Amino acid sequence: MHVRAGSPVSTTTPLVDRFGRQVNYVRISVTDRCDFRCVYCMSERMHFLPRARVLTLEELAELGRAFVELGIRKIRITGGEPLVRSNVSWLFQELGRLRAHGLAELVLTTNGSQLERWAVTLKEAGVARLNISLDSLKPERFRRITRIGELEKVLRGIQVAQAAGFERLKLNAVILKHRNHDEVIDLARFALDQGLDISFIEEMPLGVLSDHDRAESYYSSDAIRADLEKVFSLTPTTESTGGPSRYYRVSGSGSRIGFISPHSHHFCGDCNRVRVSAEGRLLLCLGQEHSVDLRHVLRAHPSDRERLKQAIIAAMAIKPHGHEFQLGGQPVILRHMSHTGG
Repeated sequence: MHVRAGSPVSTTTPLVDRFGRQVNYVRISVTDRCDFRCVYCMSERMHFLPRARVLTLEELAELGRAFVELGIRKIRITGGEPLVRSNVSWLFQELGRLRAHGLAELVLTTNGSQLERWAVTLKEAGVARLNISLDSLKPERFRRITRIGELEKVLRGIQVAQAAGFERLKLNAVILKHRNHDEVIDLARFALDQGLDISFIEEMPLGVLSDHDRAESYYSSDAIRADLEKVFSLTPTTESTGGPSRYYRVSGSGSRIGFISPHSHHFCGDCNRVRVSAEGRLLLCLGQEHSVDLRHVLRAHPSDRERLKQAIIAAMAIKPHGHEFQLGGQPVILRHMSHTGG
């Protein structure tokens, strides 16, 4: 379902959907391009968006301002890999200034490949926290999962990010049966030893992947937790960072272990999030096609922030209750995760 801006709506209206859920968190993709080709995210040979269809950095900054004026408290920058976008540091600086206007958190999800170069700049721009993808600690396996990634480069990036002094760093690990499910204890131990949080993620079935069987590779959060509890004492908490992770404290450690479970324990009931794709489509649900073309609003009515905000408010009426992910057969959503925004 796709809509455009409707009749004028008061911009004092909070972003509340028809199920009474208040939206205070937006994930903004700045590019669909990536320097990895992870098997669960994209095909080996991808066709990326023409640059003219991707929002400019100025348009992305304007979106950020509009969302904060509508009560958004947390902005996460995603991709693709955000740090491959040319001059993206300017955008972080612009969004960082929104902390003086109600933004509580500016955060980033990254594959870590560029952190060695950019971590200090990101911290200075006002990025508070980083989520860093790390699916294996074995160099050859890491390359098989990412197809072209270098583990050592990512590990060096994590070290530089730690030294830069972010409020918190979290690792994200997508766990796949027969690919890396035997590493969950090692990944958790690495995070705990480094003083990091870690979230284990069930694969999300977005896009057609000809060389990857999602049903065969599915490994549930319950199975991961059972593996971890053979070694660690886990205590459930009500702690949250505003996202879908359900956290456990680890006895004897200040770190947390989280689980993102779109299949086994879906997180739709209290969803507080929307996404903006790199081409400016406001996605009301990760696992549905309900969306609004914000690029059209930005380009047809440049400098008209009120109209942009009205389009965002009106979109709350089509935010669905939840996703309809399925593991077998063709995916419900044909867009890849790199197009959606990680």
